[in-house]
Amino acid sequence: QVQLVESGGGLVQAGGSLRLSCAGSGRTFSNYAMGWFRQAPGKEREFVAAITSSGGAINYAGSVKGRFTISRDNAKNTVYLQMNSLEPEDTAVYYCAADLNWYAFRSSRGAGVDYWGKGTLVTVSS
Repeated sequence: QVQLVESGGGLVQAGGSLRLSCAGSGRTFSNYAMGWFRQAPGKEREFVAAITSSGGAINYAGSVKGRFTISRDNAKNTVYLQMNSLEPEDTAVYYCAADLNWYAFRSSRGAGVDYWGKGTLVTVSS
């Protein structure tokens, strides 16, 4: 089992950057594929990015590709989401997620992903 705590959200102007962090508990963090999802007001949760346990494979949603970068540091039990060139449409609560199965992150809504953080709010002003 793994517990996840996100941090780094806040208010930023369009064109700015933020880095989200997700700290995981447990000695088996490095066994988990990790990902980020987001949910904007009035919308369904959507996939943002995911990374395999080793970091050897990464996947991004088309809407963030080229602007966001996911990475992980297994020694620190932490996964990151570097967000650049932020747009008002990126405003959402961002959730960190973990699953032993990389293929669980193929679900656009995260159905079947086992572990979730409580989320951190990112607000991008125009």
